[in-house]
Amino acid sequence: MCYRPYNPPLFLRDGVTMTVYTALWIGRNWEKTTKYPEPPYQKRIFIGGQGVPIFGWVAVPEGARGTIVGTYGITGDLENQWLLRLLGRKAYARGYAVVLFDWRGHGQTAQLSPTLTSDGLYEGEDFLCIAAAAKAMGCPGKFWFTGYSLGGQLALWAVKAVEDLRWGDREKSSPHRPNPTVSRPEGVYNTLGLEADDIGGAAVICPSLDSRRSLAYLVKHPFGRYIEKAIARQLKKLAWRIHYAHPGSLDPAAIERANSIWGFDKELVIERLGFPSPEAYYDASSALPLLPNLQKPTLIIYAEDDPLFDPAIVPDLQTACANNPMIDLLLTRYGGHVGYISSKECQQQANDPDVWWAWNRVLQWIEEI
Repeated sequence: MCYRPYNPPLFLRDGVTMTVYTALWIGRNWEKTTKYPEPPYQKRIFIGGQGVPIFGWVAVPEGARGTIVGTYGITGDLENQWLLRLLGRKAYARGYAVVLFDWRGHGQTAQLSPTLTSDGLYEGEDFLCIAAAAKAMGCPGKFWFTGYSLGGQLALWAVKAVEDLRWGDREKSSPHRPNPTVSRPEGVYNTLGLEADDIGGAAVICPSLDSRRSLAYLVKHPFGRYIEKAIARQLKKLAWRIHYAHPGSLDPAAIERANSIWGFDKELVIERLGFPSPEAYYDASSALPLLPNLQKPTLIIYAEDDPLFDPAIVPDLQTACANNPMIDLLLTRYGGHVGYISSKECQQQANDPDVWWAWNRVLQWIEEI
């Protein structure tokens, strides 16, 4: 598909500046950037893969034209993830039902269950279970999965999980599964009540694609080291909240030792998932190897100047998408990490209602598929 090119204001033509400006300045004033009100969300508890309860918000406009199911990145919750709530406002105003959720180990979902994250290995199934429950509630198809940053990786895994639903191969071992010896309940996908055609596909912004390379890249640079430490502090807080909500579920000594993203995964995540090392876990959960074989329409918006990801991933991303006609890759020179604030000229050229170029492309793409 052809779109008008993305251009930011002149002072935001740098990935770090765009990322910091979006997070710190726009993040405090985001409600002033949109004319749309908050949808009338209702709180729901969904049952995800493996029976894990997932907390979410649901809003369904009269005569809804489809349903968008989305979540956020590595840390946060529904209350403070304003970029996701911005999408909810824009999508609802355009006639879509909206389902937003706290993914495993986050927000209210962490209060419901001590189950930790798996970076997509099981969250893909969660997306499908949520879509099935939303369908039963009256949310119409097609269902579109979305997310940004690590949430984008989860949404890509959801497209991968559709293939298990579609072809019905319940017990077959997969190299992408965390532990092929772990059995799944017989017929788990048969009970969802979803048809393959119910799922439209996915649209993601700056998804994490190769965790091992990007984490190694992040800790080598001053800005990256600052971001890594900030994320690690939030992950540690997340772990303590789970510990207090579910006494005995996490080892306090392990939480104390988890002083980095790598340390969090080493101390708290990989043993539960059956991995010998964080590196093995990152290789198994990374989304880049999934791309050549995705079988649902998928939009990937990715910035070459994203300061959180290894730039060497860009040519690999292009190669992975090149021979898959189901993927539309919008690779831009600028944008930072999930920033994509557009200039006034860019807004006029694209006929956009606001500065949110990436979300506007997501909604335009969904409407045109």
